[in-house]
Amino acid sequence: MGDQAADVDRATASAEPRDWVAALTTPGRERDKALRDLHGLMLRAARHQVWRMRPMLGNAGHDTCEELANQAADDALATLLAKVHTFGGRSRFTTWAYKFAILQAATEVRRQAWRKREISLDDAEVWPDVHAGPEQHAEAADLATAVSRAMVVALTGHQRRIAVALLVDGVPIDVLADRLGTSRGALYKTLHEARTRLRRHLAGTGHLPGATEVGGP
Repeated sequence: MGDQAADVDRATASAEPRDWVAALTTPGRERDKALRDLHGLMLRAARHQVWRMRPMLGNAGHDTCEELANQAADDALATLLAKVHTFGGRSRFTTWAYKFAILQAATEVRRQAWRKREISLDDAEVWPDVHAGPEQHAEAADLATAVSRAMVVALTGHQRRIAVALLVDGVPIDVLADRLGTSRGALYKTLHEARTRLRRHLAGTGHLPGATEVGGP
């Protein structure tokens, strides 16, 4: 992302210097121009990211990619404007804005890729058929069995469903948040709690170092 952001800086370096924060927060013609310029920059960044991730979209054509890029640019601009007062000046404003567009475009692509895919949240055993294999795989099989058991014993049903969706099925966290009507932060919190419980349980069964090494009692 650094090289891409640097390209944006070089492309905008010849433009008239502007206090972006002041321009975007002061009503008038200057703000209107700043919004147009910024949206154009974000659209270019979003379009670049969408096309970079296009293989995730199967047979999606040009129109679909452009629609995703425009939606990402619109949403990224709205998010930036809500946070413009937090800009600390540690980088160029255009670089900061570029990152908003890149992240939002990636989110839009993942949402599109998973739009018609079913997400299973059944509270079932994760690995119900784990059996010991050849001798050289016995230790790995034992750990897999312990983890499967820990998923059932140590986690709540909600924690188990979230952990399976994110860690086993590989569902993108923003997609799962959309499907469940919750936030990424709430899912990260649940996942953190699930991991802590799993580590503690596996430490108790001797499959991981002692509890004092994984955060204490």
